[in-house]
This record gives sequence, structure tokens and C-alpha cells, in this order.
Amino acid sequence: MPRENYNDLMAFVVVAREGSFTRAAAQLGVSQSALSHTIRGLEARLDLRLLTRTTRSVSPTDAGDRLLQTLAPRFEEIEAELAELKSLRGEPVGSLRLTAAEHAANTVLWPALEKLLPQYPGIKVEITIDYGLTDIVAQRFDAGVRLGDQVAKDMIAVRIAPDMRMAVVASPAYLAGRAAPTTPQELAEHDCLNLRLPTHGGLMAWELEKDGREHKVRVDGQLTFNNSTQILKAALAGFGLAYLPSDLVTEHVAEGRLVAVMEDWCPSFPGYHLYYPSRRQSSKAMAVLIEALRYRRD
Repeated sequence: MPRENYNDLMAFVVVAREGSFTRAAAQLGVSQSALSHTIRGLEARLDLRLLTRTTRSVSPTDAGDRLLQTLAPRFEEIEAELAELKSLRGEPVGSLRLTAAEHAANTVLWPALEKLLPQYPGIKVEITIDYGLTDIVAQRFDAGVRLGDQVAKDMIAVRIAPDMRMAVVASPAYLAGRAAPTTPQELAEHDCLNLRLPTHGGLMAWELEKDGREHKVRVDGQLTFNNSTQILKAALAGFGLAYLPSDLVTEHVAEGRLVAVMEDWCPSFPGYHLYYPSRRQSSKAMAVLIEALRYRRD
């Protein structure tokens, strides 16, 4: 295909991703009619229908999806390399897409980025909050954050936080007139605040351990959320027991707003790690981020 048609291929990638000629035209800085003409011309040269158009949406055909899966990663690699070449002139530049659970984003990523980004205005960071075990390669993320024992063995992993301990807590108002649980079995007698995970829509099991005995408990209660912030608010409001990272509740426990129970059953987990595929190892922007996040024991 002639070199001058590479812009047409890029236009197709943007339209297919956006699912809209209007949004794609705005992103590319061209008129919608010009963009539509470009795509029709590409389809004519290939003698293939690449996009299915309706009045409400645009989606790739089978041929279009195959072309998208082939082109998109290559254009991303080109863009990343161009950004890397620009960084040779001075400061690191480039865009980094990260995925992390809410707790990791709030307690580890943001404190580091708040200090880092003003020093490197050429680095752009996008953070997606996700409790699922995201495939960062398939979803085109540059890196993700997980607890150490959740990182796939084929990834490069860098520890960015100390070990994390969980806590089971409830408000004094909730515990008034109730016997606080002392064993995993007794949780069945209580209202517990659940966290729904995106993976298969399941509820997170409470992982408890004592004297080498491990229990993964499926709890029940009146409320279910998909983030820890709402669980904490519900616990403070007296709606039940919550299973949360201990650093989220330490201040509330110290000031009497929450009471910690079953402390001898609450385990520690390997701390958060930043993980990424080896193909991103050479990025200067990534290297700067890693050094800013790297956990150093005092």
C-alpha cells in the first residue's frame, strides 16, 4: 500500500475505537464528511467492508476487527518510540496508562504522582480504577498495580508498598447489643458489607487466617458496593462489619468511630507491586515512574 495511505489507516483505527465518526473527526481535527470519504476510499481500495454503520453507532466488521487488532498495537509502538526519541533531547516525555484498585491508586499512585508530575510536564498519566485482574497487554495498559501474590509470573514486578494488613471493623452503634464475632463462622450471624468484583460479577471473599488455618469466607448483608470508599462510609454509619485495608481504618479506630474485631484472624498480604511487560522496559517515562514508586524500607 502506498505510503500516503498510512493516514487513512490511522483514521480507520480512531473511528473503530471511538465507535463514532463524530468523535473520531473531533479527535483527528477533520470534518465528519472528510473522514467518511477517507474511510470509503480505504474500503474501496481494499475491496472490503471494514465498518458497519447504523444511525446510532459504528462497529468493525470481522475484517475490520482483524485489521484493527493488527494496526492498533503497531501505531502505539510507533507513537511510543517517537515519544522516546523526543526524550533524548532532554526530559522524559510520553503517555502512560495505568490500572489499579481504588486503594492502591489513592494510597500509593497518587502521592507519588503528585510529587513527580510537576517535575516532568512532558509525562502524561491516565489511571483506570479496576478491581478485576486486568490483562494489561490485551487492554493496552502500560502497567498495573496488584498485590505481590497476584502478579503473573511472566511480568516484571517492582514492589511499591510495604505488606498490607486487612482489618474487620464495625461502628460502636452496630456492635451495641450484639456479640462481636471472634471466629469466621460467627460472621454468618452478622450483616457484612460486600465488595462486588468485576470479574464474573462475584463478591470478594474475606480471607482470614490464624495458626496456619486459612478461611475464605463468603459473607452476607444488606449492602454491596463496588468500591472501598462506600464500604467505609457504610461501616461508619452502622450498617455492618467491613473488611478493609487497615490503613483506611486506623484513624477511625483510634478515635473510636470504629472498633476492630477478629484482629487475630486478620492476615497480611504481600504489598502492592507495579507490573508491566518487558517490552515497556526501555521507556524513560516508565523508568522515571518506577523510581518514583519503588518501595524503599527505612
